[in-house]
Amino acid sequence: MNWYITYFILYFGMMLGVAWYYYYKIKTYEEYMIGSWSTGFWKITGTIISTNAGAAVFIGWVGLGFTVGFSGYFKFALVAYIFSLLLVLLFAKPLRRQKLFTLAELFTVRFGGRAGMVPSIISAFVYSVPTIGLQLVGMSTVFNITLGWELNTGLFVSTILILLFTILGGLPATIITDAVQSIIIIIGLVILTVSVLAHVGGIGDLFSNTSFTYLSPISPDGLTDTLLYALSVGPFYLVWQSTWQRIFAAKDERTALTAGITGHVIVAAISFFPFLIGVAARQFVDLNMEQDLVFSYVTNELLPAPVAGIIFVALLAALMTGATSFNLQGASNLTRDFYQVMIQPKATNARLLLVSRLSVICITLLGAGAALFITNINDAYRWALMVNGVILVFPFLAIMFWKRVTKAGVLITMSGSFIFILIYPYIGLPFDQALAGYVFSLILLIVSSLCTSHDKTEVVMTAMRHKLVNEERHKKEQE
Repeated sequence: MNWYITYFILYFGMMLGVAWYYYYKIKTYEEYMIGSWSTGFWKITGTIISTNAGAAVFIGWVGLGFTVGFSGYFKFALVAYIFSLLLVLLFAKPLRRQKLFTLAELFTVRFGGRAGMVPSIISAFVYSVPTIGLQLVGMSTVFNITLGWELNTGLFVSTILILLFTILGGLPATIITDAVQSIIIIIGLVILTVSVLAHVGGIGDLFSNTSFTYLSPISPDGLTDTLLYALSVGPFYLVWQSTWQRIFAAKDERTALTAGITGHVIVAAISFFPFLIGVAARQFVDLNMEQDLVFSYVTNELLPAPVAGIIFVALLAALMTGATSFNLQGASNLTRDFYQVMIQPKATNARLLLVSRLSVICITLLGAGAALFITNINDAYRWALMVNGVILVFPFLAIMFWKRVTKAGVLITMSGSFIFILIYPYIGLPFDQALAGYVFSLILLIVSSLCTSHDKTEVVMTAMRHKLVNEERHKKEQE
């Protein structure tokens, strides 16, 4: 336990020290939320790796590999990074050209007025809040395994640590620590993977002693189940605001593209390790163990405390960076898309900076509340991805490619899709919820746009080819 305490004090001391440094350095809202659009290649690459390696990777995906095998990688992790790469390859340059803060702001500059309110609310409360809850559950589990704390005690301490770091340092502190933490995360995953493989006799013995069911890229329930599962998680990554923030924060279009590709290729490769660990764990872990406990159990049982401490620090690094990215995402929605649009368009930079930090507190505390109700990390995360994807993916693609899409059509589609995906489980239809949701969203978007006219506030252009932000119009709207 002394090793763990020493490691944790050093780690959190370093994190809070960096945050304290940036507290005095950050002077504007732009610096706090988006790094003044000036972040370089290696920092963007590092923060992509760290943000993508949160509770889902270390805890959820080890557990998924333990329960379903390698098919979990192909129907969840790989498809997530394929869609992330599609976002970067197709849209990094045109999105960076817009020079925005949030996904919702793209809707505002395209349609005018308060069109960004719906995606802002969805992004802040349907995604950011539950995913912060996932990171808090992960951190409290680590404290429970290593220090013997009650889960609620761990949850309280985790909430305080995340609040302090994010309030003080904002996105600049998150990005600079992410760059360092990405190295810790990779080292930690490699150490644990090598240790687990050595424990089961090597990769050859693992494959020979494991049923093909757990080695196959297709899940035990068949190809259809694998594809439908992939559909429920993959498309969301086109509208994942954490990736958008990294695109916006890049110093130029080229950096947004090259760092985005590099970061996601690296994380797609290292994310196979958790599934390998999970499959190997089936050789020596009680098969009735809850899947969210497998990672911590394996680490604590196989490795001596000095080495296990490195793994747990890597896990805490992943969870910490995930939580700070997600609460900054939600806070930017509340500050930029809600407060500045709905309440105070003429707010000063100092006021926006204050509201940003207050929004971080709000989103983090709601996440802590959500953590009390999370019983399975993979299921909770998958639900959040599916709901956000169904609501936002087709409206986003329409903004990028379809000039005929209308403000009314987008608002009808987002509101209607949200209601549809929530009530669908109670309708009793035999179709997969994600498939039905995406089909409904696409049809509703096309029909409602064709049946309505462009609003006078719209910029009737595609974001793929044009810069939608009209500085003069924004200036007039705020006067």
